[in-house]
Parts: sequence; structure tokens; C-alpha cells
Amino acid sequence: MFATLIKHISKYVTLTPDEQEILTTYFKYEELSKKQYLLSEGEKCTAQYFVVQGCLRMYFIKENGSEHIVQFGIDNWWLSDYMSIEMQSPSKFYIQAVERTQVLKLSITDQQRLLERIPKLEHYFMRVMQKAFGAFQMRICYLFDMSGEEQYNLFVDRFPGFVQRVPQYMLASYLGVTPEFLSKIRGKKR
Repeated sequence: MFATLIKHISKYVTLTPDEQEILTTYFKYEELSKKQYLLSEGEKCTAQYFVVQGCLRMYFIKENGSEHIVQFGIDNWWLSDYMSIEMQSPSKFYIQAVERTQVLKLSITDQQRLLERIPKLEHYFMRVMQKAFGAFQMRICYLFDMSGEEQYNLFVDRFPGFVQRVPQYMLASYLGVTPEFLSKIRGKKR
């Protein structure tokens, strides 16, 4: 399981065998069953999660009861409520396993200790955050600039295998369309 994380880190920085060993002592492995929660609304988020294998979703529930997915986390992705971490405030989000999922959990306290021991990992975390923030910026553009059908087509082109992994209602929630609308779009493709 740590080999996956180390391989991901090696895209940005090179770790010595000793540093790799140190790294593993700061993460906790968790295996989640389908629909199990890592975080619920109202809890303070105190960790980041690296998805080794599986799929997580991060969502919020509006007052009318509708769910809105803001992010998915699949293999080799990080997921957390960074605002809750930064502000030390209750989360507005839920993080839930969509399928059986394996994660490596890094608490904020352990991350600070890890960075003190291996300072070059700051570069890794900065690059990961930059990529994530850039992806969020593009997602906002798509929400304002593209129709639901265009967003769906782009999503399918970029993540073809992922579309089969999540229920249609979750994909619709992520794209900001109704499941019925998504069903019509998918019907056109057949």
C-alpha cells in the first residue's frame, strides 16, 4: 500500500530508502466499506486522505435535502476538507466511500512532524495542492461555461473508466444536473 504513495511522491521528489521508511511511520492505513464515512458535517477535519485504491466522494446537503458532490477522490488522489483544517472549524462536508476503499490517513499534526523530518516533501504537497486548485478552477469554469451535456462529455473523455464506477445519481450531482437529464444524455450516446 505504501508503494503506491511512494510512487506518487516520486513524480515530484526523490526519497531515499531511509526517507521512505520514515514516511511510512506517519501514515495510518484504513480500509473502508462501501458507504462508510471518513468525515461528517459538523465534525472538525483533522487529516488528509490519500486514496490507495477505491473511490471517495465529498459532498454537502442543502436545506432542502438535496446532495451536491463537490469532489471525487479515486486512486492516487488526495481528499480532505482543507477549510475545516485551516480554520479549525466544523466541516460543511461529508466524505464517504463510494466503494470499498483503501486510504492512507495523514493527520495534520503528523504532517507537520513529517515535514520537519523530510523538508523536501513540502515541494510534493505544494505541487499536489497546486494541481488540485487548478482542477477546481477549471471545474468552476466548466460549471459556468458549459452545458450539462458538454460537461458530461468532457468528464467521459477524461475519465472513461470512472463513469462506470459511480452510480448515475452521484455523477449527476457532481455535474449539477438531474439524474433524469443525465439518463437522456447517456441515451443519446447509445
